[in-house]
Amino acid sequence: MQFPEGKDTAMTYSIYLALAMATAGDAGDAESSPDLPDLLEGALGRIRELVGRLRQGPLSPLAAAGFEKDLQQATRELARVVAEWAYNHLEPAATAAAPAEVRYEGSRFRRLAKKTPQRVSTLFGTIALRRLGYRASPAEGEAVLLPLCRALGLVHGATPALVECAARYQAEGGATQKRTLARLRAEHGVSWGVKRLRQVTAFVAAALEGHRPAAQAGQVLRWLGQAQASRGPHRPVLSAGRDGITLGLRLRGCTLYEVATAGTLTVYDRRGRRLGTAYLARTPEPGQGTLGAQLTQLLQEVLRRWQGPLPRLGYVTDAGDNETAYYRKVLRRLRHPRTGGRLEWFWVVDYYHASERLWAMAEALFGAGRRSWAWARKMQKLLLKPGGVGRVLHSAAALRSRRKPAGKRLAEFRRAYRYLQARRGHLRYAEYRRLGLPIGSGVTEAACKTVFTQRLKLSGMRWKEAGAQTILTLRVILLSGVWQEVYQKTLEAAREVEVRTPDQSAGPGGEKAA
Repeated sequence: MQFPEGKDTAMTYSIYLALAMATAGDAGDAESSPDLPDLLEGALGRIRELVGRLRQGPLSPLAAAGFEKDLQQATRELARVVAEWAYNHLEPAATAAAPAEVRYEGSRFRRLAKKTPQRVSTLFGTIALRRLGYRASPAEGEAVLLPLCRALGLVHGATPALVECAARYQAEGGATQKRTLARLRAEHGVSWGVKRLRQVTAFVAAALEGHRPAAQAGQVLRWLGQAQASRGPHRPVLSAGRDGITLGLRLRGCTLYEVATAGTLTVYDRRGRRLGTAYLARTPEPGQGTLGAQLTQLLQEVLRRWQGPLPRLGYVTDAGDNETAYYRKVLRRLRHPRTGGRLEWFWVVDYYHASERLWAMAEALFGAGRRSWAWARKMQKLLLKPGGVGRVLHSAAALRSRRKPAGKRLAEFRRAYRYLQARRGHLRYAEYRRLGLPIGSGVTEAACKTVFTQRLKLSGMRWKEAGAQTILTLRVILLSGVWQEVYQKTLEAAREVEVRTPDQSAGPGGEKAA
């Protein structure tokens, strides 16, 4: 920790530790380690000094701002001192007091002669950790087991709390590697490189993914409970959606632009208000099968765990090839995972995509101008009425026979007309609104913006597929509102090694590693 030049400074813990280690011989011995109150005195003395200086000097906004910034640094140093002392006193101070041999995953490990040092990044800065190692037999590859590091959950030399922060910073909108590294330096006092940040981020994404589906399903179930308890004229709605977005990927030295996919599962209450959305996202893939499988898994988990009346089921998308194939091959055939009954899905072709075809027909019939605009606006309103799509198609066909567009304009008219005609069974907007179903895919289209554009499509960004998917995995967990739950579940499942601390009494337990 650095203090302003020209001011008196108390001895920091970092200086104290350096002096102590230089004169203490074997720092692993219990007698050479200072007591915690002695170590705290340096940091507490700095805090007392800051308070005294504030009380003695003239008060001003500049003085108050400086005081709080210095106090933040001093309290972080105090926390770092505590963390370092606590972690270094979890194993027996005397090496001989630890088991001479341990078994782990079927292998035998023998205790090394003394503890070895490691620099560990924490929420409060970098600490020096001395830990005891165990070496496997030469026949098993001379691997070294560090039980304390495993028990603490260190990842690439960082504690789980700091690892979580780094991964979450990377998942936030507008983040870049440079910005995250600067944030780690400013807020936590640790200096990492790009390689270490990428390693940590990839590790966390892989670990969290296994707990994502259950956590997202739980979140959707909570929203369904709120929707069921709400007041209004409609049944609660569970609406699925998916959409594509172009993403630039680096491959063999060049950039290819392919279609990535976003998926959503949204809950609406009885008054049609959106209560929340669970997000999914995948990098470009032929057929988009992985995202389809994830969306199906999430739907089935929600329906399997939901004990209330079945909500109305909607599927709101444009009518692209992948969206259409998913409805016909998966949703239409999907059965209730508990009862086995057939599920009734309402596939709603997005009203705004349908409106685009109205404008295309208007320009083909009238050209650009006021008459084109007036007819398209009239048809948009008509499309929302009972039998609207049939009346729109009838009007368009009548105008075509009178105005006789030709060439390119005729081709554009036919393309738009056939789009509406082929999908007229999914354009019943008056019925959908009466049932409380959304008629626009704005939630899913917004997901493309929030999940992809705000993080992966910043200025100058180009991605490799693995790196892009790492960020997407973290981002959908964050945006779905289940980050804390998923990370907690990951930590609970990660306990591999038991380390009995000096303050724990011996007793029955699992396989003892140290």
